[in-house]
Amino acid sequence: MASEELAPARADARRNRALVLQAARSAFEEQGLGVPLGEIARRAGVGAGTVYRHFPSKDALFRATVADRVRLFTDTARDLADAEDPVSVFFRFLASVIRLASRNKALCDALEAAGEGAYEPSPQAVRDFGEALEVLLVRAQEAGGVRKDVDLDDVRELLVGCLSMERRRASSGAPQGRMAALMCDGLRERKGVTKLPRQAPGRNETLCVECGGPVPPARTGRPARYCGGACRQKAHRARARTRMRNGSDRSG
Repeated sequence: MASEELAPARADARRNRALVLQAARSAFEEQGLGVPLGEIARRAGVGAGTVYRHFPSKDALFRATVADRVRLFTDTARDLADAEDPVSVFFRFLASVIRLASRNKALCDALEAAGEGAYEPSPQAVRDFGEALEVLLVRAQEAGGVRKDVDLDDVRELLVGCLSMERRRASSGAPQGRMAALMCDGLRERKGVTKLPRQAPGRNETLCVECGGPVPPARTGRPARYCGGACRQKAHRARARTRMRNGSDRSG
């Protein structure tokens, strides 16, 4: 009997949590973090106490909605990982992220605050998004459509900066998409492109054996040899090509 009573209670709790998240997404997208918690409860059709039972603070609810939106972008990037035209897919994905995020005040506020070090979104959601985006970047570079001196950190910082510029243009009534187009154009591989200056290595800093860039210090285990997954994949493919050539030479 007790288990039968608990099941509907758990179902009601899940339903209320979903209602709160849905209401919070729309409210934060429109108004950002400044939206009152009472407004979110009103939209969800629940009391403020119900909101607090599921989320201890408005900040926790805000983080949950931002992480949820980032996961949607991550899922899209993963679905595109094996697309036949990696170059056009990469640029379309960047443009779509900027277009959709620029309409979402919550996501804009979170990304800009994170870029300034004033906000730490869900580490797992950000890490998953970075890994999915890096796959698209590396495939586009290997296909010859994206300049080789660009890494994942460059793309992420460009995304945040471009998003801020698109928001500023939208507030003045200017058409959106121009900054995204300029950003994508700057990432394309072509003759005569200005080479990016390398950052001067710090004292005792390890340099990537593939590109020569700085390698983040390893927290545990052996020291890292590559600055990121892109260079690690490039080196792995180069070794594989060398083994294939050596094998064909010996067989000949």
